[in-house]
Amino acid sequence: MRLLFVLVTSLSLLFNVPKKEYQKNYFENGQLESEGWIVNNKKTSYWKFYYENGQTKSAGHYKNDLKTKYWRFYSENGAKVSEGHYIEDKKCNWWLFYDDMEKINHKCQLKNNQKNGYCLMYENEKLVAAVKYSEGKKIKTWTDYRSFRKENSLKDLR
Repeated sequence: MRLLFVLVTSLSLLFNVPKKEYQKNYFENGQLESEGWIVNNKKTSYWKFYYENGQTKSAGHYKNDLKTKYWRFYSENGAKVSEGHYIEDKKCNWWLFYDDMEKINHKCQLKNNQKNGYCLMYENEKLVAAVKYSEGKKIKTWTDYRSFRKENSLKDLR
């Protein structure tokens, strides 16, 4: 009886082992389109996506087919466009958005894919305006750094 139990338990563990494989997908032109790990037919761990010209399009982590952790996005010429965190496929926390020179154009606090907190706008790496949002709705706008600092603490921006 004990031997039968061990045998059944061993077989059930053997057949329930998640199938993990490294997958590469290609465009019709033969260029790499994406690469990353698949477990039980779901994207997991680190993935990288490419444009047809071979430049990186985006890179980040998946868990159970949902974007998670830190992601970076790039333009077709390879310049960084944006970067930020995901939780269960939804943008959250601070997201950075870049101009054509890869300098921060603006950064926003997000929650569940919506602006929720501050959005800070920059020109030549200097803060020029700020907007506060709650669940995607604009609450207040500041058009200069001095008035923004007067009403807000920098600890609010963490």
